[in-house]
Amino acid sequence: MRVQRGDTKEPLQISTISFDGDMTLWDFYKVMRHSLKQTLAELQKQVPTPRALRLTIDAMIAIRDRLAEEVKGEVWSLLEIRQRAFERTLEHVGHPDKELAAHLNAIYRKHRYGDIELYPDVIPTFDALAPHFKLGLLSNGNTYPENCGLDGRFAFVVFSQDVQVEKPDPKIFQITAERASCDLTEMLHVGDSLENDVMGAKNVGAHTVWLNRESVANNTETQPDYEVASLAEIPEILGLRRKNKTCQ
Repeated sequence: MRVQRGDTKEPLQISTISFDGDMTLWDFYKVMRHSLKQTLAELQKQVPTPRALRLTIDAMIAIRDRLAEEVKGEVWSLLEIRQRAFERTLEHVGHPDKELAAHLNAIYRKHRYGDIELYPDVIPTFDALAPHFKLGLLSNGNTYPENCGLDGRFAFVVFSQDVQVEKPDPKIFQITAERASCDLTEMLHVGDSLENDVMGAKNVGAHTVWLNRESVANNTETQPDYEVASLAEIPEILGLRRKNKTCQ
C-alpha cells in the first residue's frame, strides 16, 4: 500500500502497523483509577483506622510511582511492582500485612483487566486495516490482548516488561520489526506519546502517527508524520475507503 508522508509527499511502502496500548486503544487512567477506587474501599473496610480512612487514590498512585522509580531497571514485572506498592501502602497507613496486600492486588487486577473499555474507534479501525496490513501491539504497559477483548487481533505483540527495554529506546522498535518480519522503514507506529511513540519510532526510521485525542498543542521539536484526533482517520491516511460509517 503506497501512502504519502504528510509533509514531503514522499511515497512510502507500509506493510505493518504497530499500536501503542494505554491511552491509544483504551483509557488507562480511567480504568486504573476505577480499579484503585475499588481497592481503596476494601483497604479501608479491612483497616478502618484514621490514617487509612484519610488515604486517597492520588496518594496510592504516588506511592506506586515512587516505588517504580526506585526499582527501575531491576524489576520489570508491572504486576510485581503493583503488589509491592500495595505492601508499601499498607506500611504507609501503619498496617503492614503482605497477605492483605495480595488480597488488595487481586481486587485491583480483577477490575483493572475486567473493566477495560476500548475506545469506540478501535474495532472499526482494525476491521478496516486488517485486510491490508499486518497489525501489532507495542506497549510499555501490561494489558495483553486477551485481557482487553483484542485476542487474535494482532500478528505480533511486544511488551517492554517481557523484553526488558522500554519505548523510546530504539531496541524495542528493532525487536518489534523483527517479530513482525518487516523492515523498520515499512512500519507505521501509532501512539499518543510524542516522546515514547513518535520520537522513538522516528529515531529508528519508522513512520509515525501521533494520536492526539484532546487536540493538545505540540510545543516540542518532535514532529510526527501524521497527527490524528481519532484512529478512524488512519484508514483514509493510508488510502483506504471507510466502508463502515462507525469508523468515521
